[in-house]
Amino acid sequence: MDSRYLQSFVYVVELGSIAEAARRLDLTPAAVAQRVKMLEQELGARLVRRSGRTVGTTEAGERILERARAVLHDIRDLKSDLNDATVLAGELRLGGTPTMMTSLIPDVLAELLARHPGMDIYLEPGTSVDLYRKVVSGDLDAAVLVQPLFDLPKSCDWHTFREEPLVLLTPASMPVSDVHEVLRREPFLRYDRNVVGGQLADGYLRQHGIKPHQRCELDGLDAIAVLVDRGLGVSLVPDWRMTRFTGLALAKWPLPHAFPKRVVGMLWGRSSARMRLVHAFLKTAMDLEPDASIAQPDPAGKSTRRRAK
Repeated sequence: MDSRYLQSFVYVVELGSIAEAARRLDLTPAAVAQRVKMLEQELGARLVRRSGRTVGTTEAGERILERARAVLHDIRDLKSDLNDATVLAGELRLGGTPTMMTSLIPDVLAELLARHPGMDIYLEPGTSVDLYRKVVSGDLDAAVLVQPLFDLPKSCDWHTFREEPLVLLTPASMPVSDVHEVLRREPFLRYDRNVVGGQLADGYLRQHGIKPHQRCELDGLDAIAVLVDRGLGVSLVPDWRMTRFTGLALAKWPLPHAFPKRVVGMLWGRSSARMRLVHAFLKTAMDLEPDASIAQPDPAGKSTRRRAK
């Protein structure tokens, strides 16, 4: 059985589209469809069903999907085992949250590939929850994400890059003498409560009995920053490293009471056959990120006010 047929089948199912799978594999849709058809002929069963442009699994396809993923995982491990032990080479399957994809990861990869040109990188963006699941299942070797608010499994390791305290985000021109009063008074742009940062913010508001006048709720720190800059409201967010936009006039105000911080770091599976590649990425990241934390509140209680650059 040609493993490329299995890979095409898995991509078609995971992406829900032959066209999207073709883009991922750098093939034509006809070539991907032919590979899936050849696999169906070899196994003697229909594996996918089509409904318009959407593709899903048949009952037979669903039964073999996890085993197909496992086979592909084992093949990648076999290739990794054959690499020259003195040379770092092979494919590192790495996930990252949107903010990490535009801040830490590009810098680390540029340095990593300069040091080890024989490496290949597969990058997958996603939410921290989705990336966590894929690392645990072995679909990804590692991911740069927000640490979950529950204990990590013993099958995984974790390294913290930085801790991000919650801050009140306002337009730079807005005077603030009482953070809580601003949260009660101004239109509030809520960070999505389905993500860790949003859950922390919601927990702080509840703990101090603050009921803000919510204008909207969204998952996207960069989008929140732009809306705040435009004077559409204030927000309570982790003090993340913003890199995508320039010229935003924002002020970040520390909270008057201590509260758990959002922790950003790297998660990887201990049993990965590409552990050398994982450690190489981690070492490079640590070289570029010697300071484990950023934007700590001023101990005097003054605002951490700065213009985005």
